[in-house]
Amino acid sequence: MYINKEQLVSYIKKLNEPKVLVIGDLAIDEMIYGDAERISREAPVLILRHSNTKLILGAASNAAHNVSTLNNGKVSVIGVCGDDFQATQLRETFEEANVNCGLLVVDPSRKTTTKTRISGSITTSITQQIVRIDRQTNALLSPEIEEEVLKQIERAIPEHDAVILSNYHIGTLTPKIIQETIRLANQYNKVVVVDAQKDLEIYKNVTSMTPNLPDTQKSVGFEIETEEDLKRAGDKLLDATNAKSILITCGADGMFVTRAHGNYTKIPVFNKSEVFDVFCVGCYTFSCLPCLPYFSYNIICCPLAAGAEPSYAAIIGNIAASIVVRQFGCATTTIDEILSAVDKL
Repeated sequence: MYINKEQLVSYIKKLNEPKVLVIGDLAIDEMIYGDAERISREAPVLILRHSNTKLILGAASNAAHNVSTLNNGKVSVIGVCGDDFQATQLRETFEEANVNCGLLVVDPSRKTTTKTRISGSITTSITQQIVRIDRQTNALLSPEIEEEVLKQIERAIPEHDAVILSNYHIGTLTPKIIQETIRLANQYNKVVVVDAQKDLEIYKNVTSMTPNLPDTQKSVGFEIETEEDLKRAGDKLLDATNAKSILITCGADGMFVTRAHGNYTKIPVFNKSEVFDVFCVGCYTFSCLPCLPYFSYNIICCPLAAGAEPSYAAIIGNIAASIVVRQFGCATTTIDEILSAVDKL
């Protein structure tokens, strides 16, 4: 596709203007690293000598962190945490990331979602993940907690320019919360971007959604192998949701943008040859290129709220992703880094 660089740069320079509200399943990722020493005499298990522990914002929390680095902390989160030590860690990590977490709702009956990954290494090998421990409550919110969340959403939406609904299906985004959030956002003329893996048809009348290819296939009910299949899938999701645009992330093939009246745009992956590591680009995977565009949903709300067309929002998202995957671990990017990358296009 033709890219108007001057127009693209103008959108990028406005990324720090919109105030963004992230609503969804908040989580913290605890990364525990150690050096492999020997096999235990007590059981056939590996003994690691602890080297360091790192706390990373995960799930919807990671979306907020990505946005915060672009808009200088003009981002707030609404979600539910427990009344536990992990909730304290979550708040402290939000504060370090310059994310406003003052709208969190506490539910003592729930666990603060924490995913602990234990990884080991020896001097002659790369670090390998050994086990993951998930600490979470999967049940939907109680009616009382749901009402508390809705009150926070009602207060917050008028004060923000864009909303990200980030659903990891842990229980925060109940049907009522989804419907009421979209209704209020449309009432106040706010941008709404959806990141969800299933039940895409319930997100009606949003600005955009960013399903990946496998989730799109499940939703539309057929395999996607060609560009014509992508067009058909995008059109089907548009019809089902009445969204203004559908941005399907296609792994190493970039993104495919569908708008009404047969308006399609294919967005390539940028800097494909410079991928270094993508252990944590929103989804913590060792499979670099297939997940490269996954990062983009975190930030396309900013260019959309700044007036960018969906195709340019997708381009900005893919450029940001191309920067992040060249860094080790769960990384973010900045406006200056994105502008520098554009200069090289």
